[in-house]
Amino acid sequence: MTFPALDRRSVIPLYYQIQQCLLGQIRSGTLKAGEPVLSEQEIATRLGVSRMTARQALKSLCDLGITYSQRGKGTFVSAAKLEKNIRQVLSFTEEMTARDLQPRSKVLSFETAPANGEIAAALQIAPGESVFKLRRIRLADSTPMGIECSYIAQHLCPDLLTTFDPSGSLYQALFERYRIQMAVADEVVEAALAKTEEARLLHIPKGSPVFLFTRTSCVQSGQPVEYVKSTYRGDRYKIAHRLTRLSRELLTLGK
Repeated sequence: MTFPALDRRSVIPLYYQIQQCLLGQIRSGTLKAGEPVLSEQEIATRLGVSRMTARQALKSLCDLGITYSQRGKGTFVSAAKLEKNIRQVLSFTEEMTARDLQPRSKVLSFETAPANGEIAAALQIAPGESVFKLRRIRLADSTPMGIECSYIAQHLCPDLLTTFDPSGSLYQALFERYRIQMAVADEVVEAALAKTEEARLLHIPKGSPVFLFTRTSCVQSGQPVEYVKSTYRGDRYKIAHRLTRLSRELLTLGK
């Protein structure tokens, strides 16, 4: 990898100049997903900067989700981010299949539990009523993408615990066995930092950026069926919206 000469008289910090050079290498395809980036020591030696400056340049790329670091191994280029579909009610399996990725689930737990106040309110059931709790790591082409915890009122599908393979598609099973089809969903997205367990399960450093999704999915009548709390990797996902502006006439009416 070649670096242009740093402009040491510029008001632009040296670490940022290095970051922009590395970013250009990644965007041009010179550095590809999964490939290692030069180490702190290599950058410092080649460019005649301190290791602290080199470390700051590498950390800034990690903070942007462009690269990721593995302790004892180095810094690597992240894969392209997937755009989270927030315009359609799709299961994880449907989303990954649409992108030609192989979806898989690692089941952490599948059990019944009493609904707490938050879950009961979302599913419109009484607190303490029995719900199915399904917690899984969702993987695409063997890469852990997120952790999902789904809650479904037990009275809607009483034998789900014995008839459903929790490593498969929940939405497909609900439709095929119970004729329950999700039609609309309310979803809230928040930004956060990965906690210790989340980082371990998702194979990312503790404190890495993550998205927190809270979704309530309903059938056509509006009856809530599923309440989901998910944590997805910020280095593998991005959220995109298509915005439209009202015509000037309609904006004037609102004044």
